[in-house]
Amino acid sequence: MLVLTEEDVRQVLQWDELISAMERALIEFSSGRVVQPVRHFLTLEENKRHFLSMPAATEYAMGLKAVTFYPANEGTDVPTHMAMILLFDPSNGEPLAVMDGRLITEMRTAAVSAAVTNRLASPQSRVLALLGTGVQAKAHLEALRHVRDFDEVRVHSRTPMHQEAFARAYGAKSMNAESAVRGADVIVTATTAMHPVLMGEWLKPGAHVNAIGAARPTWRELDDEAMRNVVIADSREAVLQEAGDVILSKAEVYAEAGEILSGAIEISAAETTVFKSVGLAIEDVAAAKLVFDRIQQRL
Repeated sequence: MLVLTEEDVRQVLQWDELISAMERALIEFSSGRVVQPVRHFLTLEENKRHFLSMPAATEYAMGLKAVTFYPANEGTDVPTHMAMILLFDPSNGEPLAVMDGRLITEMRTAAVSAAVTNRLASPQSRVLALLGTGVQAKAHLEALRHVRDFDEVRVHSRTPMHQEAFARAYGAKSMNAESAVRGADVIVTATTAMHPVLMGEWLKPGAHVNAIGAARPTWRELDDEAMRNVVIADSREAVLQEAGDVILSKAEVYAEAGEILSGAIEISAAETTVFKSVGLAIEDVAAAKLVFDRIQQRL
């Protein structure tokens, strides 16, 4: 059985390949070819310490991700999310690998958004707005540049120092939230907010939003007006249990991402769309299998 560190994962996980793998995983999930429950969320201390377990299986891969989610770690040297992934052979149950899951979680989340953005955002999208400056903002900036050619990147953070540092590091324009969103073609909300930070009135017609944060049923990143646009979810079942943006706004989920990516459900390019991402175990297992296969090739 292989034991793989974050650096091992970093050496073999590439954006283009990962985006394609996430598209396949979402299609398989929405077509019923994945066995996966909604993640088990164990709260040790509300809004501070949480432990999650996420198993999934397909005909080609089977695994489990164990995750710690500690919002209280924000601003320290310890990440808010840490994880390990166990990978098994689905044909005989043999353990294949145990690997660090922090980087996989970071990259697969952004790769999923990139796959959905590639299908829903206008091909002429040139302005990207990032609300948030953490690891997901950085990962989304990298991943989305693989599917759209942005002329302008805008960034906002509730912490001015972080906002200015991000802008300098990545050549982005530092703005308040409203200015960043107005006129933007693609928007990412990747925050730890518990109350809306993006208002629907700011969105231009035809914009596409990737809503990544608000991971609890009582948390929000988007207001009700934003959620009245065409809402896409990675999993209908999961967002109705976990996503405060959907639950509290009583938004209708128009389709799952896999249904859009497979072509089973169509959406006009003129629609304003919101992709609510909560993260699926099959995304982690598919990414871990990709890492395992590339490591095996090297060996």
